[in-house]
Amino acid sequence: MLDAVIVDDEIKALQSLSWELTNFSDEINVNASFTDPFEALTYLEKNTPDCLFLDIEMPTMDGFQFIQKLTNKNFPVVITTAYNQYAIKALKNEAIDYLLKPIDSDDLKDTIIKIRKFNSKNYTAERLEKILLSFNDSANHKKITFNTDGKLVFLNSDEILYAESDGNYSTIYLTDGQKIVLTKKLKEVNELLPNSSFFRIHNSYIINLNKIKEFLKTDGYVILESNHKIPVSRQKKSDFLDML
Repeated sequence: MLDAVIVDDEIKALQSLSWELTNFSDEINVNASFTDPFEALTYLEKNTPDCLFLDIEMPTMDGFQFIQKLTNKNFPVVITTAYNQYAIKALKNEAIDYLLKPIDSDDLKDTIIKIRKFNSKNYTAERLEKILLSFNDSANHKKITFNTDGKLVFLNSDEILYAESDGNYSTIYLTDGQKIVLTKKLKEVNELLPNSSFFRIHNSYIINLNKIKEFLKTDGYVILESNHKIPVSRQKKSDFLDML
């Protein structure tokens, strides 16, 4: 049984869609329904349904704006509309399918198949991620794990040169010249790195202490083995010298 959530600003349309979903198929259970998209967003921040049926034409916030505001996107979205010109745009906005109102039972069956495929694929990926993280936690030589671009990256400490802040993003610079961009602030990155090898030398930089080649005391810079020149903030200088 698939647990569904419906968002449609018109109460009659919402009731009709709920009836259609539960009567056309014994595979869907409507867990919650909302005429107010803001209430729906609040609900979806704490709950993850198997699928979301979302109307496009809503006055306070249209369906595409709703998708963009979703913080939890770990479920498939199906657009429901009476206007088929929205189909292409719907699929480009992370919806897995669209249904024209009134909903045809054969179309609904096809949509359910797509929902099940989506959830099966995501379940497998989530399960594999947990297995990999669990294995890494129990390994004798635990690697540093970064989650980026839909994949997990496992690195040894000596593969990392330094990390640089870019507002709400951070960039990890590797010894082989590669870069990894993370949707994390530098403070969050710092929590992932072992403090025995890494030090936040500046508000914008974390360095691998084992990669330092020179420390220019007068200028207040360190030179890494890669010849990158990283500033040392005045506030961090004393603690940095203690680390050395």
